[in-house]
Amino acid sequence: MTLEIERPVERPADPVRPAPLRRTAQEMHADRQAAARRIQAALHIAVVTLAWLVSVPFLVGWGVLGTQREDGVLLFAALLAVVLPFTGAAIATRNGLYFTGGCFAVLTLAMVVPAISVVQAG
Repeated sequence: MTLEIERPVERPADPVRPAPLRRTAQEMHADRQAAARRIQAALHIAVVTLAWLVSVPFLVGWGVLGTQREDGVLLFAALLAVVLPFTGAAIATRNGLYFTGGCFAVLTLAMVVPAISVVQAG
């Protein structure tokens, strides 16, 4: 009788539990950079959204309820109502946040009608 060292039995690939993947340090570093870039983009989008939510109603209110009706203020409010959501869409799609970019693109298109009505009312 001889003593033989047996190799571990190779099992067929299990579709339920795939074999663990080994990742290189470069791939892990790239993932960390991508995550940081997405977080930075989300913060920029949040700033643009907050600026839009605060400035547009303030400017419309100032243009309508001010001591004198100022058409320039209403025109600027209408411009910001369209440009700021478009800026959010551009930031999002540039950084790979395609769903968020699509939502902001739809918001941009939805803000065209109120912007036109604000300009015509002024």
